[in-house]
Amino acid sequence: MEVCPHGVFEKAGKVVKVLNRDRCIEFGACMMNCAFGAISVQAGVGCAAAVLNGMIRNREPSCDCTSTGCCC
Repeated sequence: MEVCPHGVFEKAGKVVKVLNRDRCIEFGACMMNCAFGAISVQAGVGCAAAVLNGMIRNREPSCDCTSTGCCC
């Protein structure tokens, strides 16, 4: 919860739940910091990758949000 820059998770008692999956930018800090190994993030997919690739290639970001369910 503390390392996610977009507040994807919320604590409900002793359990942490996904609050809003659409806010996830695939940063991966949650996976790297989960002491239980309960989170996996597939890097290089969705809009986060599209934004980064666009910046690297000096182009407009492009992702297919209709098929990936991501949020641009």
